[in-house]
Amino acid sequence: MRIMLVLMMALPAMSRGEDPVVHANASSKSNIEYAHVGDLSLKLDLYLPAVKDAPLIVWVHGGAWRSGSRSPMPLAEFVAAGYAVASIDYRLSTQARFPANIHDIKAALRFLRAKQNVYGFNATNIAVFGESAGGHLVALVGTTNGDARLEGVVGQHLDQSSDVQAIVSYFGASNLTSILQQSTPHGLSVRIPALELLLGGLPEDKPEIARLASPVFHVDSSDPPLLLIHGDQDFQMPINQSHELNGRYEAAGGKVQFQVVHGAAHGGGVFYDRERRGSVLMFLDGILKK
Repeated sequence: MRIMLVLMMALPAMSRGEDPVVHANASSKSNIEYAHVGDLSLKLDLYLPAVKDAPLIVWVHGGAWRSGSRSPMPLAEFVAAGYAVASIDYRLSTQARFPANIHDIKAALRFLRAKQNVYGFNATNIAVFGESAGGHLVALVGTTNGDARLEGVVGQHLDQSSDVQAIVSYFGASNLTSILQQSTPHGLSVRIPALELLLGGLPEDKPEIARLASPVFHVDSSDPPLLLIHGDQDFQMPINQSHELNGRYEAAGGKVQFQVVHGAAHGGGVFYDRERRGSVLMFLDGILKK
């Protein structure tokens, strides 16, 4: 089904020297099945700018790995700036344990590459975005390009690459073996039951799977450029998680930017305001539009 994407007819300057060109005939396609697992249909929604062969962003929602949905999608301004966005669902931890969620995301990436000519975007280079649990998942997807342990066999396009070329993680986890020690009491109340569902037990009881699920243990110099954005008043997801991943990237000689949002907690409009949007677009443009 083709529906019109509601976009502002004009946006403020985006801190990169020019205003985006907003096209009134930007559109979206919803409920596209990208894979089938058992009785479950895995779907995505696709948001398309009017420009031809737009570079692609894949959005991965948060929700403590156990809840959430591909809608709403918070990146309408990026569509206005000329990017296609695919917002995907994946198996939640109430449906299947890790690494099912990673297998699904990589299946979606393969599907999107296989269908890029059908839908009219350019999936040669793909950026993955996510927040909270989604931020953790996109960091893990990006740091495991080509890792057979997490590739999976979901979907019908196993001949396609699931590699990504850029990662944007909003206040995501990076090290499941240290996250509980860093957490506030409120964070623990959320994180303990979430990790038990995700891993099948606490990290101390499942050390090997916890390491496999932690981006910090996969970082090497070949990993794609990474942008980390985290609030310094986040009492749910410790900012030290982003510090750890930033440190690993720097030690490996990787390309990384780390933006601390002073006074910000876990989510909110400040992460998508004019200033932040402009800096993210500068990061993306240098990779996907070069």
